[in-house]
Amino acid sequence: MKTMPRVLIVEDEPAIAELIAVNLRHSGFQPTWAMDSVTAQCELDATLPDVILLDWMLPGESGLSLAKKWRANPRTKGVPIILLTARSDENDRVAGLDAGADDYISKPFSTKEMLARIRAVLRRRAPEQESGTLRIGALALDAATYRVTYQEQAVKIGPTEFKLLQYLMKNAERVHSRSQLLDRVWGDHVFIEERTVDVHVKRLRESLGAGGAMVETVRGAGYRITAQPVAAIPVPTSASAV
Repeated sequence: MKTMPRVLIVEDEPAIAELIAVNLRHSGFQPTWAMDSVTAQCELDATLPDVILLDWMLPGESGLSLAKKWRANPRTKGVPIILLTARSDENDRVAGLDAGADDYISKPFSTKEMLARIRAVLRRRAPEQESGTLRIGALALDAATYRVTYQEQAVKIGPTEFKLLQYLMKNAERVHSRSQLLDRVWGDHVFIEERTVDVHVKRLRESLGAGGAMVETVRGAGYRITAQPVAAIPVPTSASAV
């Protein structure tokens, strides 16, 4: 029997939480509701969900603070987080993504959109099963074991960043626009702003450490991954010139 994906709903408004839970049950998900940060943490400590729907404005600790905390915890780092909030300003959306959210839904939202975004983050969480390992310079990615290494050292990476890196490495040296990356990594049926790509590229670079320089920004075009560039040869000074 197929296991229903578990969704933790962290929402302090019962009416909204119940509406979300009903639609999730009808669509083959197993929802659990937590109305504040304390209850949410208890639920996470008991069982890890497949996705977290996290309201920004909560009594006590905010959703933004929770997202940062869960992303910093090795046990919850890989659980996709979708922020739910009435905040629709671009700076707020960027702040939510920077805090570790994989996606962002502004209230009010349609249940169809919510379900599409949940399915999208679940697809991104599960890497494609392929034989062999992708390698570029000192960077290696193994989709079968969900491992990334740089200079033989393990790299901790989130599910969305893994999919982004996997796509870039499969198409190394090519330049990809933000819209192309949204279509290929997030899916063309998911409505996400192009700025989201910038946030995840930043997060990917931070995860790769010194290897982050391999992910290049091509002004006016997009992003590409390439082997580490060779250091430039210094130009002779006038005193040493022949």
